[in-house]
Amino acid sequence: MKLQKICIIGNGLAGLSAALVLSLENIKVDLYTGNYKKTKIEKDESTTAISESSYQFIKKKLNTKNSNIFWPCKEIQLFYEDKKIISNFLNFEEKNKNLMYIFKNKELKKNLNKKIKKKKNIKLIKKNVTNVDYMNSSILLNKKKFFYDLIILSIGSHSKLYNNITLGRSIEKNYKEMSLTTTVSHNCKINKTSQFFLKEGPLAILPFDKNTFSVVWSVSNIFFQKNKKLIKKILSEKIKELLKNFKIKNIRDIQSYPINLSLKTKYFKKNVLILGDGLHAVHPMAGQGFNLVLRDIKKLNDLMVKAINLGLSLKNSFLLKDFYEARKPENIILGLGIDLTNIFFKNNKYFHPIKKILLSNISKFKFIKKISQIISNKGIAT
Repeated sequence: MKLQKICIIGNGLAGLSAALVLSLENIKVDLYTGNYKKTKIEKDESTTAISESSYQFIKKKLNTKNSNIFWPCKEIQLFYEDKKIISNFLNFEEKNKNLMYIFKNKELKKNLNKKIKKKKNIKLIKKNVTNVDYMNSSILLNKKKFFYDLIILSIGSHSKLYNNITLGRSIEKNYKEMSLTTTVSHNCKINKTSQFFLKEGPLAILPFDKNTFSVVWSVSNIFFQKNKKLIKKILSEKIKELLKNFKIKNIRDIQSYPINLSLKTKYFKKNVLILGDGLHAVHPMAGQGFNLVLRDIKKLNDLMVKAINLGLSLKNSFLLKDFYEARKPENIILGLGIDLTNIFFKNNKYFHPIKKILLSNISKFKFIKKISQIISNKGIAT
């Protein structure tokens, strides 16, 4: 059989990871990264958390076992603010294994780019693709058509290239919130991941070095606009208040981006598939975004291996239909579950009495704790 060829468009974590994982099979991969500027990557201070199972998948498929960019976490603490009192209502802890791993996005991107450049069956093309012919499974570049057995779009959540696939079929919600991210340097001992559900919005502290942690704080647009000029000072004071007697050595400039819920209900058209944020964008509160992406890549890889081993062509096969049926339920259920969790922790006078009772007793129900750990680690479709 003629060596099959796929095209991946996008240079984010999803696109880079998919290119490396799928290139392990007997196929050719053209990776279109666009004319991006290095300075944009270098200024990115965002971090990502992944589960133990996602880490094991990355370690195996992307050969990152000797990398020091992943910071292991054995304990997660959850706090809730009620009438200016911060209470610890639930803890997750593992003695013999890690619950999650935290990494800086730009460091993993550098690592993946280095590996991609060494792969003989990956062709790196730094050009922007402006048109995809869904009917003929081709892309248009410099007025010339290039044909592929499979085209994967991994270009963020707002690309016009998705329009002919999704046709508005998605679950959408504007949270009217901003996610604020930065990194904090210190000389204290902080090795536990913490999630604080505050009146302003959920705030996560994610250590990725013995003297550095990342902060992800979701606040309303109104709060952000009102305090935009003082937001760094406000965040600094908030961290000191939460961590008690904590001294900040340095806090980097704060990056901000709007938060939206977007869950596509149509994943593909003909031989063109959406992958990454364009498929599902969820609230950052639960840290499940990239976990969903990695599970998508794993399922796609498993189905491709099966097809190739059976001598089947990727083009016009049932591959994308099988992928859609396997991944859509979990992506939507988890996306909506995260949305409901966000609603639950918001200030609401109707939910407050029930919320207070539930949170004060939740640690007594060990089965809830166990189920939530399993789902966070492996998802629903384990």
